[in-house]
Amino acid sequence: MHIIRGLVNLRPEHRGCVATIGNFDGVHLGHQAIIRRLQALGGQLALPTLLITFEPYPQEFFAGEQALPRLSRFREKMDLLSRVGLDRVLCLRFNPALARMEAGNFVRRILVQGVGVRHLVVGDDFRFGRQRRGDFAMLAGLGRKHGFAVERTPTFEIDGRRVSSTWVREALTARDMVLAARLLGRPYAIAGRVAHGDKRGRQLGFPTANIHLRRKAVPVNGVFAVTMEGLAEQPLPGVANVGSRPTVDGVRSLLEVHLFDFDREIYRRHVQVNFLHSIRPERKFDSLDALKRQIARDCDAARAYFAESTTTEERQRP
Repeated sequence: MHIIRGLVNLRPEHRGCVATIGNFDGVHLGHQAIIRRLQALGGQLALPTLLITFEPYPQEFFAGEQALPRLSRFREKMDLLSRVGLDRVLCLRFNPALARMEAGNFVRRILVQGVGVRHLVVGDDFRFGRQRRGDFAMLAGLGRKHGFAVERTPTFEIDGRRVSSTWVREALTARDMVLAARLLGRPYAIAGRVAHGDKRGRQLGFPTANIHLRRKAVPVNGVFAVTMEGLAEQPLPGVANVGSRPTVDGVRSLLEVHLFDFDREIYRRHVQVNFLHSIRPERKFDSLDALKRQIARDCDAARAYFAESTTTEERQRP
């Protein structure tokens, strides 16, 4: 998958495509349905597939510090999109100039002159242009004017509710990891590089891999049974805490993962942590001894979860 950063990096060979537009935060099942339709069209028309997205997201640009937490950082989203088989991603810097751009100019400058779109696929809630004035009817009219087709994908629902990034975020806030995985089509995950910490976990008898989250807000908080990818052929089980560590007066959110029966040097390794089951919310303890006892109970709960999961999988095998 080829990532094009900004209109300035578009080349003549990038013109001519089937495209879609949006944040695609989390790349959930609704997003995947749009991408599947895009891929089908690309095959029919013998054209490359292109996804146009924004950094920052428009909502982040306007909301500033009050913006909702992302489901996926830029690198995580690019990795997810590459796995589904897109040919290209055009990432546009969402700045004051783009925020002021009228819908008609957006179509002319970016879709027509920029990428030469032949067929555009959008979600059922798609809005664009200054103050979100552009809707599907306007887009379809502009498509007829400029010579490209426009189609809107039907709403992708589960249990009668539209799958959306908002719903995924709600599930994560409620620590309902089963629902989040159902909406995403995979377990919710955070990726990052293992960094040096304060070694407090090792002092407590539970060494942890510390992963700086490098984001303003995180949609999960608490203690979870997790697996970690990137260190072995198979994901490694463990227990993770996401939060500010109030017992030791922490001030920033950190992801700490204690892997079971594992003792290797992994600093600077890029890993992915899959959140499978919620154990408890994060809370402050009166002493480090109380925290140590609770961590032991958390490990027992996570091991019990993995044991039950293994038993269930064995029962379900034909």
